[in-house]
Amino acid sequence: MSTDTGSFSLDTDSLGGLAYVGIVAAIISGLIHLRLGVGFIDSPLGISFLLAGLGFLGAVVLVLVNYRRRTVYAVGIPFTAIQIVLWYYVNFVAGDYAFPADVGTLGAIDKVAQVVLIAVLVVLLR
Repeated sequence: MSTDTGSFSLDTDSLGGLAYVGIVAAIISGLIHLRLGVGFIDSPLGISFLLAGLGFLGAVVLVLVNYRRRTVYAVGIPFTAIQIVLWYYVNFVAGDYAFPADVGTLGAIDKVAQVVLIAVLVVLLR
């Protein structure tokens, strides 16, 4: 008989240091996206920032409760890579900004966190 009550609880015993690096990177990117989403709330871009931020933070929750971690890792790689490509396209290809001069502090922190996150997810999947 199963003792599963259907409730989620933290299951961090199997997480190593590398997973925590990924968690911190995802939290950083998620919070930056939420902040930007609130700043652009009146536009579709703001909604997309909010959804992306919730995606990063939701994935952290799924990892912490040990819900299909490998699937979360596998989905996280293209999800994060798409964020980087879209950021570059919207700001520098279709936008009026020059790369790298106009990256900005939040952009730089976010992209470093996302590159770290992708690297961590690739290693965790191996």
